[in-house]
Amino acid sequence: MYAVIRTGGKQYRVAEGDVVRIEKISGDIGAEVSFTEVLLLGGSESPKVGQPTVVGAKVVGKVLAQDKHRRVLHFRKEKEGWTRRRGHRQSYTEVKVTSISG
Repeated sequence: MYAVIRTGGKQYRVAEGDVVRIEKISGDIGAEVSFTEVLLLGGSESPKVGQPTVVGAKVVGKVLAQDKHRRVLHFRKEKEGWTRRRGHRQSYTEVKVTSISG
């Protein structure tokens, strides 16, 4: 069984046992989180598509890590002779999906 969930303005296709990196959410390492914005449930039966979400569906996961991605550099150079280098590290939460119900 798999599900499509929406969190952090993005959509993720998850199945039981998957480890996904999502936009940062609050929660300590080892805490249980639930996602109620389930857009689609699929698997052995015919898929259930929500309008916009599937009523009563829920995905439960466990927080494995709160970390930051690798640094992304932005370099800008102008004709006049000046340069600028900036970086950014996006925060993420690593979640292991434990159950899908619907």
